[in-house]
Amino acid sequence: MTSLRHLCMATAGIAALSATLPANAKSLETAFGTVEIDDDPTRVVTLYTNALDTALTAGVAPLGAVATRGGDGVARYLSEQAGDIEIVGTPRETNIEAVAALKPDVILASPRLPEAQYDLLSHIAPTVVPDVEPYHMDSWENEARVYGKALGRSDVIDDAIAEVNAKAETLSEHQNDSPSASLIRWMPQGALVMAPQIFSNTLLSKSGFAVDDGGTVKEGRPHSDPLSLENLSRIDNDWLFLSTLNAEGDEAYEAAKQSPAFERLDVVQRDHVVTVDGQLWTSATGPMAAKAILDDIASAMDAAQ
Repeated sequence: MTSLRHLCMATAGIAALSATLPANAKSLETAFGTVEIDDDPTRVVTLYTNALDTALTAGVAPLGAVATRGGDGVARYLSEQAGDIEIVGTPRETNIEAVAALKPDVILASPRLPEAQYDLLSHIAPTVVPDVEPYHMDSWENEARVYGKALGRSDVIDDAIAEVNAKAETLSEHQNDSPSASLIRWMPQGALVMAPQIFSNTLLSKSGFAVDDGGTVKEGRPHSDPLSLENLSRIDNDWLFLSTLNAEGDEAYEAAKQSPAFERLDVVQRDHVVTVDGQLWTSATGPMAAKAILDDIASAMDAAQ
């Protein structure tokens, strides 16, 4: 990756690639002010999973994207639809020069994009940063609507969101009560309990679960500090959705299953531990991700009947 200092020195060269105002432009309100975008952009670069997910949902094939957390390509659930897409960075660091080389019409970025990065990217092409607060029930929907408008595909995205909410409501109607549930990401150093406000947990809530972090997640954080096996009793709920990101996490979970502390959990005894894809459940967001997560929830509920 190119350092930020190097990139700042290269800004003058990158600025030469700045897009001129298109003849058929629309205005979009973003976190960094009003942005003018082509009505029908064709050269799209996405720097955030929801942006890539939304673009693919809308039928747009982006030229570039960042790798998913825990991998070197896009998330597995998107790999087929994304095809041979150019990887232009990671969730933590974007390769600005790689983005510039793709000569995009528009760049779709994360709501948490630093302003210094925005300043560089906006010299390349109109850069859309949704003005959306993270970790709210409808955060992902509001982000997707901004990206849909930027792509000129609002109707498609509105329909996709409506489909997700209808499916979640159907799942909720089939719950006899509100079973408690936790979502954890298993890491070599221990289990991370995911906050109730993250994307996948909001879908669990909409599907009729009472998401419980056992008081382990500090306010404003996406997950807890690693828990010891003994402290897993704090999230010994009706259901446990358990994810891993990579082979190291898989191995750590396999080792944990041999522990008496893990085996003593009531949720383990009831066989209500559901293993899920960590890239999807703890790193993804967007309409396609929502549908895939709801499919996982539906499968778990069907298996329990």
